Amino acid sequence: MAGGIRQRDNGELEENHEINVTPFIDVMLVLLIIFMVAAPLATVDIDIDLPASTAQPKERPDEPLYLTLKTDLALHVGNDPVQREDLAAALDRFTSGDKEARIFLRADEAVAYRELMDVMNLLRKAGYLKIALVGLEVLPEAQAPTGEAPPPAAGPVVP
Repeated sequence: MAGGIRQRDNGELEENHEINVTPFIDVMLVLLIIFMVAAPLATVDIDIDLPASTAQPKERPDEPLYLTLKTDLALHVGNDPVQREDLAAALDRFTSGDKEARIFLRADEAVAYRELMDVMNLLRKAGYLKIALVGLEVLPEAQAPTGEAPPPAAGPVVP
Protein backbone atom coordinates (compact mmCIF):
# COMPACT_ATOMS: atom_id res chain seq x y z
CA MET A 1 0.00 0.00 0.00
CA ALA A 2 1.49 3.31 -1.06
CA GLY A 3 0.97 6.43 1.01
CA GLY A 4 -1.53 6.87 3.83
CA ILE A 5 -1.47 5.98 7.52
CA ARG A 6 -1.47 2.42 8.92
CA GLN A 7 -2.59 1.19 12.31
CA ARG A 8 -0.27 -1.06 14.34
CA ASP A 9 -1.44 -4.05 16.39
CA ASN A 10 -1.24 -2.02 19.60
CA GLY A 11 -3.61 0.63 18.22
CA GLU A 12 -0.90 3.20 17.52
CA LEU A 13 -0.88 4.93 14.13
CA GLU A 14 2.19 4.49 11.89
CA GLU A 15 3.12 6.76 8.99
CA ASN A 16 4.05 5.28 5.64
CA HIS A 17 6.91 7.10 3.94
CA GLU A 18 6.52 5.63 0.45
CA ILE A 19 5.87 7.99 -2.45
CA ASN A 20 3.11 7.23 -4.91
CA VAL A 21 4.69 8.06 -8.30
CA THR A 22 1.72 7.06 -10.46
CA PRO A 23 0.32 10.64 -10.72
CA PHE A 24 3.78 11.95 -11.69
CA ILE A 25 4.07 9.37 -14.47
CA ASP A 26 0.60 10.26 -15.73
CA VAL A 27 1.49 13.95 -15.89
CA MET A 28 4.76 13.24 -17.71
CA LEU A 29 2.99 11.08 -20.31
CA VAL A 30 0.43 13.81 -20.96
CA LEU A 31 3.22 16.40 -21.39
CA LEU A 32 5.08 14.05 -23.72
CA ILE A 33 2.01 13.68 -25.92
CA ILE A 34 1.45 17.45 -25.98
CA PHE A 35 5.05 18.09 -27.09
CA MET A 36 4.92 15.32 -29.69
CA VAL A 37 1.83 16.91 -31.23
CA ALA A 38 3.05 20.53 -30.97
CA ALA A 39 6.63 20.04 -32.26
CA PRO A 40 5.74 19.43 -35.94
CA LEU A 41 3.54 22.54 -35.91
CA ALA A 42 6.54 24.74 -35.08
CA THR A 43 8.40 24.02 -38.32
CA VAL A 44 8.16 25.53 -41.78
CA ASP A 45 6.65 23.06 -44.25
CA ILE A 46 7.61 24.61 -47.59
CA ASP A 47 9.75 22.22 -49.64
CA ILE A 48 12.82 23.87 -51.22
CA ASP A 49 16.42 22.80 -51.88
CA LEU A 50 18.66 25.07 -49.82
CA PRO A 51 22.23 25.75 -50.93
CA ALA A 52 24.98 24.52 -48.64
CA SER A 53 27.30 26.66 -46.51
CA THR A 54 30.39 25.98 -44.41
CA ALA A 55 29.81 29.02 -42.17
CA GLN A 56 29.58 28.44 -38.44
CA PRO A 57 25.91 28.22 -37.38
CA LYS A 58 24.58 30.89 -35.05
CA GLU A 59 21.91 30.49 -32.45
CA ARG A 60 18.34 30.83 -33.71
CA PRO A 61 15.71 32.87 -31.87
CA ASP A 62 12.79 31.07 -30.24
CA GLU A 63 10.34 32.05 -32.98
CA PRO A 64 12.20 32.84 -36.20
CA LEU A 65 10.32 34.54 -39.03
CA TYR A 66 11.10 32.80 -42.31
CA LEU A 67 10.64 34.44 -45.70
CA THR A 68 10.87 31.75 -48.40
CA LEU A 69 11.55 32.28 -52.11
CA LYS A 70 10.65 29.18 -54.10
CA THR A 71 11.86 28.16 -57.56
CA ASP A 72 8.67 29.55 -59.15
CA LEU A 73 9.58 32.90 -57.42
CA ALA A 74 6.59 32.63 -55.07
CA LEU A 75 7.09 34.27 -51.67
CA HIS A 76 5.92 32.77 -48.37
CA VAL A 77 6.04 34.42 -44.95
CA GLY A 78 6.10 31.50 -42.56
CA ASN A 79 3.76 29.06 -44.32
CA ASP A 80 1.50 31.74 -45.83
CA PRO A 81 1.87 32.70 -49.52
CA VAL A 82 2.33 36.45 -50.08
CA GLN A 83 2.29 38.61 -53.19
CA ARG A 84 5.32 40.87 -53.64
CA GLU A 85 3.24 44.04 -53.38
CA ASP A 86 1.75 42.81 -50.05
CA LEU A 87 5.10 41.76 -48.52
CA ALA A 88 5.56 44.86 -46.34
CA ALA A 89 2.05 44.60 -44.88
CA ALA A 90 2.47 40.86 -44.24
CA LEU A 91 5.79 41.36 -42.46
CA ASP A 92 4.32 44.17 -40.36
CA ARG A 93 1.48 41.84 -39.38
CA PHE A 94 3.86 38.98 -38.43
CA THR A 95 6.33 41.20 -36.53
CA SER A 96 3.72 43.55 -35.02
CA GLY A 97 5.46 46.44 -36.80
CA ASP A 98 8.88 45.72 -35.24
CA LYS A 99 11.34 46.80 -37.96
CA GLU A 100 14.26 45.50 -35.87
CA ALA A 101 13.03 41.89 -36.18
CA ARG A 102 15.44 39.57 -37.97
CA ILE A 103 14.02 38.07 -41.16
CA PHE A 104 15.41 34.63 -42.08
CA LEU A 105 15.51 34.54 -45.88
CA ARG A 106 15.36 31.06 -47.40
CA ALA A 107 15.75 30.71 -51.16
CA ASP A 108 15.86 27.60 -53.31
CA GLU A 109 19.33 27.00 -54.76
CA ALA A 110 17.87 27.20 -58.29
CA VAL A 111 16.72 30.82 -57.77
CA ALA A 112 18.79 33.37 -59.69
CA TYR A 113 20.89 35.79 -57.67
CA ARG A 114 19.03 38.71 -59.27
CA GLU A 115 15.71 37.41 -57.90
CA LEU A 116 17.18 37.02 -54.42
CA MET A 117 18.48 40.58 -54.54
CA ASP A 118 15.04 41.81 -55.65
CA VAL A 119 13.50 40.24 -52.55
CA MET A 120 16.21 41.77 -50.37
CA ASN A 121 15.46 45.16 -51.93
CA LEU A 122 11.76 44.67 -51.11
CA LEU A 123 12.73 43.95 -47.51
CA ARG A 124 14.91 47.08 -47.39
CA LYS A 125 12.07 49.21 -48.84
CA ALA A 126 9.74 47.79 -46.19
CA GLY A 127 12.23 48.91 -43.49
CA TYR A 128 13.52 45.46 -42.50
CA LEU A 129 17.31 45.69 -42.53
CA LYS A 130 18.19 42.67 -40.36
CA ILE A 131 18.22 39.84 -42.88
CA ALA A 132 19.78 36.43 -42.29
CA LEU A 133 20.38 34.05 -45.19
CA VAL A 134 19.56 30.42 -44.41
CA GLY A 135 21.43 27.48 -45.93
CA LEU A 136 22.32 23.88 -45.13
CA GLU A 137 25.40 23.28 -43.02
CA VAL A 138 28.13 21.09 -44.54
CA LEU A 139 31.56 20.09 -43.31
CA PRO A 140 34.47 21.99 -44.86
CA GLU A 141 36.58 20.01 -47.36
CA ALA A 142 39.43 19.63 -44.85
CA GLN A 143 37.15 17.96 -42.28
CA ALA A 144 35.35 15.67 -44.73
CA PRO A 145 36.41 12.01 -44.81
CA THR A 146 38.95 11.37 -47.59
CA GLY A 147 37.52 10.47 -50.95
CA GLU A 148 33.99 11.54 -50.05
CA ALA A 149 31.99 14.70 -50.60
CA PRO A 150 31.07 16.49 -47.39
CA PRO A 151 27.64 15.34 -46.19
CA PRO A 152 25.03 18.03 -45.55
CA ALA A 153 23.89 18.47 -41.98
CA ALA A 154 20.28 18.71 -40.95
CA GLY A 155 20.19 22.26 -39.57
CA PRO A 156 20.05 25.71 -41.13
CA VAL A 157 23.08 28.01 -41.14
CA VAL A 158 22.77 31.71 -40.57
CA PRO A 159 25.92 33.52 -41.69
